[in-house]
Amino acid sequence: MIFAIDIGNTNIVFGCIDDKKTYFTERVSTDIKKTEVEYAVTFKYILDIHGVKKSDVEGVIISCVVPQLSDVVKKAVDAVIGKKSLMIGPGVKTGLNIMIDNPATLGADMVVGAVAAINLYQKRLSEPTPVILFDMGTATTVSVIDGRGRFIGGMILPGPVVAIESLSSAASQLPHISLEDPGRVIGKNTVDCMRSGIIYGYAALTDGTIDRIEEELGQKAFVLATGGLTGSIIPHCRREITVDEDLIMKGLLQIYKKNN
Repeated sequence: MIFAIDIGNTNIVFGCIDDKKTYFTERVSTDIKKTEVEYAVTFKYILDIHGVKKSDVEGVIISCVVPQLSDVVKKAVDAVIGKKSLMIGPGVKTGLNIMIDNPATLGADMVVGAVAAINLYQKRLSEPTPVILFDMGTATTVSVIDGRGRFIGGMILPGPVVAIESLSSAASQLPHISLEDPGRVIGKNTVDCMRSGIIYGYAALTDGTIDRIEEELGQKAFVLATGGLTGSIIPHCRREITVDEDLIMKGLLQIYKKNN
């Protein structure tokens, strides 16, 4: 098995995975103030909880979109596992053909997601089909892969939690609330109206985005979704969307194998 780590703006998701299964995944808050030792303690504690010994781990791979934590987390996990980890970045083989203005600017998370989408879904389709991938986290990213398996671009927009927090901060009479399903589109009070606006609004945004991308591509696409907020939004979408909560972990495994 390998130890895979995805460092996001809000959470760090990590776990152990191999070709047969995902053994576990855990999620901790991203904190740029934490030290190398503090992260090392966290990783060792979680591995111990799941009964994983460092001798069980073949290697480590890390994806990071928080530059301040790249070295900190890498040194922490290297100390715990006793092996040099692989960090997604320049020089790492991904097999992804990136057709954008400056391929070097594509985020590590989008690279990993696209690799998993192509290898685990697109290549198994009966005919060449574009793939649209939604990754719903702090930001919602949309990756578009054409029928030839090339990353041709996408979209980036505020995630649902960022949107609702911004709304509460900018409008003095609107409260800070949790993101829960109000059970109906037409809210009867302020809190339910806010929840409905975010949940059903983002569901409609997702459906509409698919429609517009397919229109621009000139053909139907296979649609995937991953990320911590898929469970709140995707069930309310009208389009057929495949959810894979472990997609990034699987993508990290794919890239690890290409480099080892």
